[in-house]
Amino acid sequence: MLYLPYMEHTEQEEIFQVVDCQGTPLASGDTVQTIKDLNVKGTKISLRKGTVIKNIKLTGDEEEIECRVDDMKGIILRTEFLRKKS
Repeated sequence: MLYLPYMEHTEQEEIFQVVDCQGTPLASGDTVQTIKDLNVKGTKISLRKGTVIKNIKLTGDEEEIECRVDDMKGIILRTEFLRKKS
């Protein structure tokens, strides 16, 4: 029987920063604006260019955010189509 030395496994927390299309950092609770017309898959909703989305939530992916638009919860949008609203 082969005995391997005990190896300590440490989980490193992934540190990532979510940024919009211009490279501005985003945080949960920010307000963003769409930079082009977006069709939401699975619904008849189309988000027009310039649609303001309030109170975003960050997901585990640095390229996606979760938001609520027109009383629809859980919509996932890619950050490359969003700009932080000043």
